[in-house]
Amino acid sequence: MGSATKALQAHGFTLPFWDVCHVTPCLLCITVTSQASGALKAKGCLSWACPTPFSTVDTSDSFSLFSPPSFAATQEKILIACLYEEDEDGQMVRVRDSYVDIANACCAPRFPTLGGHVVNVAQIIELVMTCILYVVVSGNLMYNSFPNMPISQKSWAIIATAALLPCAFLKNLKAVSKFSLLCTLAHFVINILVIAYCLSRARDWAWDKVKFYIDVKKFPISIGIIVFSYTSQIFLPSLEGNMQKPSEFHCMMNWTHIAACILKGLFALVAYLTWADETKEVITDNLPPGIRAVVNIFLVAKALLSYPLPFFAAVEVLEKSFFKDGGRTYFPDCYGGDGRLKSWGLSLRCGLVVFTLLMAIYVPHFALLMGLTGSLTGAGLCFLLPSLFHLKLLWRKLLWHQVFFDVAIFVIGGICSISGFIHSMEGLIEAFRYNIEE
Repeated sequence: MGSATKALQAHGFTLPFWDVCHVTPCLLCITVTSQASGALKAKGCLSWACPTPFSTVDTSDSFSLFSPPSFAATQEKILIACLYEEDEDGQMVRVRDSYVDIANACCAPRFPTLGGHVVNVAQIIELVMTCILYVVVSGNLMYNSFPNMPISQKSWAIIATAALLPCAFLKNLKAVSKFSLLCTLAHFVINILVIAYCLSRARDWAWDKVKFYIDVKKFPISIGIIVFSYTSQIFLPSLEGNMQKPSEFHCMMNWTHIAACILKGLFALVAYLTWADETKEVITDNLPPGIRAVVNIFLVAKALLSYPLPFFAAVEVLEKSFFKDGGRTYFPDCYGGDGRLKSWGLSLRCGLVVFTLLMAIYVPHFALLMGLTGSLTGAGLCFLLPSLFHLKLLWRKLLWHQVFFDVAIFVIGGICSISGFIHSMEGLIEAFRYNIEE
């Protein structure tokens, strides 16, 4: 389980509690749009680390459980605000459709396309790395669930990728949302199994281990880890644009993050009360072998069902950047006159699926490499760029406290990004220097 754990930790996926943030949107916003559940799965949909902050349960950790949702929700709202401008009548009108449009608007008129290129590169890296991670985790979980079978971890990854090839035929976000709905159901099963086991041991809960005190040194680390479980900015412009009632976007985000915050906190507490000081980093390692195997299988299903969303998003970015844009791209249009994907375009999609497999199998220390790139692209897309764009586009309309908040988030995001980059670089150097096995 070590490789998967490191990969999730390095990229913000291994969190100190269950990531139910992407379960609640489907429940709360099903009347708003059927695609909300799919788009809001975004990232972090395969987090199964146990509640390490409650291993000491200090006041700073308790605060860190509840502060990131407010930061993330605000960043998501200001990114959507950058899509709008006031018309002559004072009405807010949507003048931009994507993250790229926002970036281009900020760099105009001197460099009208520079911002879009930067965002596109960051998005592609982030999304493809996420796809590769799901393949790595699927192979790792299956290998650890059935250690006695004569199948290597790489072979399990190949089997998982074979099941992912149909993703090349995805046509729209509506189809992706169906996979996300199934992913949500798998998540419910996993939560029910783990919580049921914890409740079965309620008589032995270690209430005496729960203590509250302030640990100043741990607080920044806790914030840096937890905050990444609330990142879905890449998908938000498309989500808001496809909602049946875009005016309810803010309400939806508020309730989603409130529910996620409460559920994560409760899960973390229940899990720690069950295992106390013996709580292990990955929650499946705390379970008995029988339940562990069942949970791991559902986690594999969850990983495979999560794959279509980042894959489809990456395909859309690549197609728009290189294969369709009114004849302004480097290659011919991959769609025919009837709107159908050409055969060679389908082949390229299949090639992208195979590419994620090859990266998962052959790239050494992929977990650390992902942490290295993710500390830059993830923090940039989710925290640094939204704050900069908000200040650039809406500077004249912002109040002083809004400016202060944007600057504060930019500084905090920058610190987390630099810290993650340095630690990942140190890990890579150490791994290659001492030939550490993954």
